[in-house]
Order: sequence, then structure tokens, then C-alpha cells
Amino acid sequence: MTTNGFVVTHAKDAQFERGLRSFFEYRDLGMKQATQGRVTASVIRAAGGHAFSSQPHLHQTEFQLVYVLKGWIEFEYEGQGVVRLEAGSCVHQPPGIRHREMGHSEDVELLEVVLPADFKTETVETVNP
Repeated sequence: MTTNGFVVTHAKDAQFERGLRSFFEYRDLGMKQATQGRVTASVIRAAGGHAFSSQPHLHQTEFQLVYVLKGWIEFEYEGQGVVRLEAGSCVHQPPGIRHREMGHSEDVELLEVVLPADFKTETVETVNP
């Protein structure tokens, strides 16, 4: 038995920071360090006062899951069209799927889990080439 990588995070200690997108704030849940870079997990929420703008893109990942904790968000996915996710909705974004965010509620809050922790994001021309 090992305790390597054991981590606990509490909402009362939450620290949100700006990240990949300026209109969101990200709370790192400590999984990257706990898993030696294999997994990252974040709570993501809307950042008030920042204009929304989303370009078509893809992520070079092995696994990506988004679970909506609060509010709603809409994505356009390659081969799927526009998908609206509301509180309690979950989506697996396959590796390399082209997508873009179409919009979200002011109170949106998401849980995102991605493998590997250090993944690349590429801007693409369109979602549906």
C-alpha cells in the first residue's frame, strides 16, 4: 500500500486563476502533481466582466471529460453539431475532435478531467471541415 499521490482539496480553500481562456477561471484540483503529470483535473467557472470569444480548436489528448456542475454551456463538435450541456450533463471529448464553445451561462461551472496533464491545443479553420 502506498500513500504517494494522495490528495484532498476543499472548496473552502479554492483558489481560481486565469488560464487557457480569459473568460474562464480555473481551480486546479492537484491531480497533475498527484499523478506525476498523467492527469489534470480542474473546476472551471465563468469569469465575470470578460468578453466571450471562442475559436475552433482541438486538443491533443488521450482522454477528456467535461461534467457540468452548474449552469449551461454549448459546444459545436465535429460531426455532431451544437450540443447543449446543462447541470448534470457529461461529455467525453474524443482525442483530436474539432470543437468550439458557442456560449455559456454567467454562472456556469464545470469539472474537467484530461489525460495527459500537459496537452497541446491547436487552433483550426473550422469545426466541420
